[in-house]
Amino acid sequence: MRSIRPSFTARRERSARRRTSPLSVVALAAALALTATACESGDAEAGGEATASAAAGGDGKITIPDDIKDRLKEHGIDLDKWKDGAWKNWDRDDWLREAKDYINPIIEGLWDPDRMREADDPDRGVDDSDLSGDQGVTDPTPEPVDAQAVAPTYHANAPQAGKVLFDSPDGPAVCSATVVKDPANPGKSNMVWTAGHCVHAGKSGGWYRNIAFVPSYNDAAMETSELEGAAREKVAPYGVWWADWAQTSDQWIAQGGQTGGDGASYDFAVLHVKPEAGGNGKSLEETVGSALPVNFNAPAVPDVASMKAIGYPAAAPFDGQKLYQCQDKPGRLSINASDPTMYRIGCTMTGGSSGGGWVATGSDGKPALVSNTSIGPVTSGWLAGPRLGKEAKDIFDSVSEKYTGQ
Repeated sequence: MRSIRPSFTARRERSARRRTSPLSVVALAAALALTATACESGDAEAGGEATASAAAGGDGKITIPDDIKDRLKEHGIDLDKWKDGAWKNWDRDDWLREAKDYINPIIEGLWDPDRMREADDPDRGVDDSDLSGDQGVTDPTPEPVDAQAVAPTYHANAPQAGKVLFDSPDGPAVCSATVVKDPANPGKSNMVWTAGHCVHAGKSGGWYRNIAFVPSYNDAAMETSELEGAAREKVAPYGVWWADWAQTSDQWIAQGGQTGGDGASYDFAVLHVKPEAGGNGKSLEETVGSALPVNFNAPAVPDVASMKAIGYPAAAPFDGQKLYQCQDKPGRLSINASDPTMYRIGCTMTGGSSGGGWVATGSDGKPALVSNTSIGPVTSGWLAGPRLGKEAKDIFDSVSEKYTGQ
């Protein structure tokens, strides 16, 4: 869940923001690929040497055209320095933060099994005393519901679920996410739903880096001791999928805060992903065999019998290596009377489950995604997620339309 006192913050206040015009990065992100030839795993120092390319030359190395390098430099990004580890520099005044500034070059091999396993929960829980009271409609605090382990294999029992991995100023971090259907590419979706705070720092920072999705992480539910030294195909049997585009709400970018529930009602994001190593021509949905539709018109709380939240909780007593779920009848949580009321359920999952999907049965009798985990208390016991309305649908439609027919 998102913290009101997050465990990572920028190392110093930025004295200025970039004033260059936003870069159109859709084609740019798709064109970039960094291939790591050496990297350390498990901490913020991973990176190492890399070669970059938009097209492979006769020697097998990839090169980036000079015009794209120049456009990157407009944002203060020197690709040669980036590939040598400049992405680890979070002290720069030009940490990209605007909606159109997203860029996420692939660094092949960066997310090795050790680094995946050691990525930390980025959050602490919300202190109930810091919530701003019963503004709008808030129901009584729900009784805790013990999180239940999802039976392996996860691909058989929750094929849409997975982990989001990313680098923050404090090193590698982890959230949860869900494969969702793409109406522009039926049966061939490359879209993933997660929380806004899993991709962007909100008003205090910018886009996180090296954002990737791992469907059915630790599919066989191996113990942590078994994961140490495990082959990558055991940890990530359906591959590592890098986000070549990410979009979150303008409200999250402007309001998302380090305290209270600032921006929580708009704490959602959509990723478009592609396989790290080029893949076999199959989409993410084809690869995992499933995707959930998103319901932007879910019934009001009194009309919902139950919702199920799923994710990889990483804060104690969990360790982030196994998939869990909670099911409960939702209540309402209002943090700010001017913002949409959130859903809230009893659940003992902790940080790391952020971004994980909330599923309810639709009018057609089939499951659909209706929310994602955003916040929860320091002591655990409940989770809250945003209700997905017009703002969420606009973001979803924008990402879908951007990749129509691809």
